[in-house]
Amino acid sequence: MSDSIELVAHKRQVQGKAVKSVRDAGNLPAVVYGRGIKSESIAVDSREMARVYAQAGGSKLISLKIGTTAPRNVLIHDVQTGSLRGELRHIDFYAVRMNEKLTAGVPLHFIGESNAVYQGEGTLVKQIEEIEVECLPADLPESIEVDISVLADFETTITLADLDLPKGVELVDDDDLTHLVAKVEPPRSEAEMAELEESVSEELPETVAEDQTAVKEESGGGADR
Repeated sequence: MSDSIELVAHKRQVQGKAVKSVRDAGNLPAVVYGRGIKSESIAVDSREMARVYAQAGGSKLISLKIGTTAPRNVLIHDVQTGSLRGELRHIDFYAVRMNEKLTAGVPLHFIGESNAVYQGEGTLVKQIEEIEVECLPADLPESIEVDISVLADFETTITLADLDLPKGVELVDDDDLTHLVAKVEPPRSEAEMAELEESVSEELPETVAEDQTAVKEESGGGADR
C-alpha cells in the first residue's frame, strides 16, 4: 500500500504568458483535474515540487492541499520540462477516487545478480522498464521488483508472466504474457567484433575514413621521429 506525500498549493489566477510571473516568484504553474471534478489552475513551490516529484514520480499518491480546502489524493499525470536544463515547467495532477480503480504506469526495479552477466560476461538486455497496471489507488505500487538472478544462462528469459504482481494489481495489457522483459545476450566473438568494426568503417563518411587512415599512419611512423 502506498503512503501519500503531502504537498501544499494555492489557487492561480494568471494564465497564458502571464504565468512567467508565477515562475519568477519561485512557483510552478499546475493544474488539477479528474473525473467528476472541475479543472482547477494552481501553483506550487518550485523547490518543494522538485522534492515531491523525485519521491513520487508518476506512481505514488500525493496528498494535495489547495488553500483551506481538504486534502485531495492525486497522481502526477503529466510533466513539462525546460528544453535545455530539464527543469520543471508545468505539472498536471490527476485527482483519484480511492474506491475506483485507476490505470497507471509503474516502473520495473531490477534486483539481484545474474551469473550469465558476472560469470558468463554477457550483457543484460531490459526489453521493458515500465508496465501499465490497473488497481485501486491505495494498492498502487511504487515499483515492481524483477529478480534477474534467475538469468543463470543465455537461454533463460524473464517474461510478463514471470512478474510477481502485488495483490489487487493487474496488468492492463495481458494478451501476450510471453512478451520479453529481460534476458542476457552472450558476449560477441572476435569474428563478430571484427565484422562490426568493418561495418561501421564502411558507413563512415569518406572524409572521416580518410582522417582515421591518416591518424593510423601518423601513429605508425611516430617511432621514426
